[in-house]
Amino acid sequence: MAESAAPAAGGEKPKSKKLLLIIIALVVLLAGGGAAAFFLLKGGHDEEAGEEPPAKEAKAKPKKKAPAGPPTFMPLEAVVVNLADPGTTRYAQVGITLQVEDAKVAEEVKKFMPAIRNGILMQISRRTADQLLSAEGKEQLSKDILDLVRTTTDMEEYRGYSPVEAVLFSSLIVQ
Repeated sequence: MAESAAPAAGGEKPKSKKLLLIIIALVVLLAGGGAAAFFLLKGGHDEEAGEEPPAKEAKAKPKKKAPAGPPTFMPLEAVVVNLADPGTTRYAQVGITLQVEDAKVAEEVKKFMPAIRNGILMQISRRTADQLLSAEGKEQLSKDILDLVRTTTDMEEYRGYSPVEAVLFSSLIVQ
């Protein structure tokens, strides 16, 4: 019986080595599969993270609302103003058109028209003829009037958007 016990014990050792090798192989296989899954999933998050910053940048940058149709143009009555030229009397006749998002915004702006016209007259009367005749002067006047209209109507630019879109000159005559 001792002989039969010895070969049985010897038979156990080869079976346990095979079992040990199978377990090690399974552990290595599972670890490799887990590592592969980790890197693949982590790579997906990096791509999403890579996509997220541009979305955040887009939020930080001014974004215009997608136009539903063509803008509405709102012509104002031409204004005649004495200019601030020293030593001489000079006049300017300025025709202004406001570009707004739609007719609803135009109706809202009309409610503030007396205050807007007063502000426009004040803005133009502070300028000299040379300022109004230069391209930079016209651009600055347009920007100042746009800011005035937005402030007066409480439609100031927020995150790059305002329903009052632009101030356009339809005529500008200096005498």
